[in-house]
Amino acid sequence: MAVNGVNRREMLLRAGAGFGGLALIDLLSREGYFARGAAPPVTRGTHHAAKAKHVVFLFMNGAPSHIDTFDPKPALTKFDDTAYKGPTPVGSNGRPIGRLMRSPFPFTRHGKSGLEISSLFPHTAKFADDLCVLRGMYTDTAAHASGCLQMNTGGVQIGKPSLGSWLSYGLGSLNESLPSYVVMTDPRGGPIAGASNWSAGFMAAKHQGTLFRGQGSPLLDLANPRGISDKTQRDSLDLLKDLNEAHHKDRPDETELSARIASYELAFRMQSTATTAVDLTKESARTRAEYGLDDKRTADFGRKCLITRRLLERGVRFIQLYSGGGHIEDTWDGHNDCIANHTLHAGETDRPVAALMADLKRTGLWKDTLLVWGGEFGRTPTSEGVGKRGRDHNPFGFTMWLAGAGVKGGQAIGATDELGFKAVTDRCHTSDLHATILHLMGIDHEKLTILHQGGDQRLTGVRGVVVEKVLA
Repeated sequence: MAVNGVNRREMLLRAGAGFGGLALIDLLSREGYFARGAAPPVTRGTHHAAKAKHVVFLFMNGAPSHIDTFDPKPALTKFDDTAYKGPTPVGSNGRPIGRLMRSPFPFTRHGKSGLEISSLFPHTAKFADDLCVLRGMYTDTAAHASGCLQMNTGGVQIGKPSLGSWLSYGLGSLNESLPSYVVMTDPRGGPIAGASNWSAGFMAAKHQGTLFRGQGSPLLDLANPRGISDKTQRDSLDLLKDLNEAHHKDRPDETELSARIASYELAFRMQSTATTAVDLTKESARTRAEYGLDDKRTADFGRKCLITRRLLERGVRFIQLYSGGGHIEDTWDGHNDCIANHTLHAGETDRPVAALMADLKRTGLWKDTLLVWGGEFGRTPTSEGVGKRGRDHNPFGFTMWLAGAGVKGGQAIGATDELGFKAVTDRCHTSDLHATILHLMGIDHEKLTILHQGGDQRLTGVRGVVVEKVLA
């Protein structure tokens, strides 16, 4: 006999299984599972006094060579053009290992600190006493796509939230008319793995980075079509919002929909704010010259750096600028000729970065802004084949630098070995860098978590230590 389509055997099965569910609910409740799932986690917000309010990540896409930029290696001059026979694994993607190759760029001491910087960066070198150079960096992969992902998201696979997303999630926005997280890529193309580098991953979609263009309208379709008044647009948005919210009411877990609802409102406010932020016509001729806007070589990165200062003034929390796009020589990936490659890309970025630093000091934004410079890994001290001046990938040792709010400048932390193959002292993994950045923003990296797939996920995973020597 069946009642409402359920026979006695099915009724007993459902009832019996239900008793086990009661026990499971009790256990999960004791662990706070439902409280965490139903409300924002208590781990968000600052955990201690923040040194910085903003982050500018100057991403040198393609992996700059540490031994040609900020990590001098006199031993390479001594052993130049000799065969390398050491134990350190070198040569990625099956490329041949060449001979040891010295840097053609002389290193000079700068500032009161005497920090050594190569001739590639004459403008940045003027701020030597502000730079905290991490010479003991290392990462887990020698491939560009996974290397960029690890530097940006803490993991080598697609699907994790990026650093900017974690800051948006943990700290919220400092403004109501612009995104909290902005990305500007190179006109030659974006990084390998594309938007996964600024994705919100398994977070709500509203925390993902917003891609800005350096020229023209910062976002496509930002202006109203001809004949559409502000009132007509406002009425249309109100109707669309009502329809979307009615649809969302029965689908509360669809974060893409909630993000889209919010994006329409943000876009409406951005129509004036964003356009003003990227309008550089009011900037003085002197400022334009300082950023290199009138020089074809530096114009693009200079424009992005100047827009960055204007976005910081308007409360954007995290900004990432990419130098190098596409592949091989269009990036810092100097396989064929590292010397010509780095001369090109350093020449495009050195003056604009220095201008941004000077401007942040002039406007008072320096005390609130953390600057991060670097790529996904480093390059080998060997050439790729006899007679070639290219350098291969090197994840075992490379250099990045920090400057600005909360950073003790005029110092180099850590070191690679005599030839520059491998980090050997004060080694700093990518997760340690992330932990340090979060710390400067007032966040304990072990406490900023989000529940996903039954566990508390965090940017640094199960590792990560704050580099105390960085802190002022």
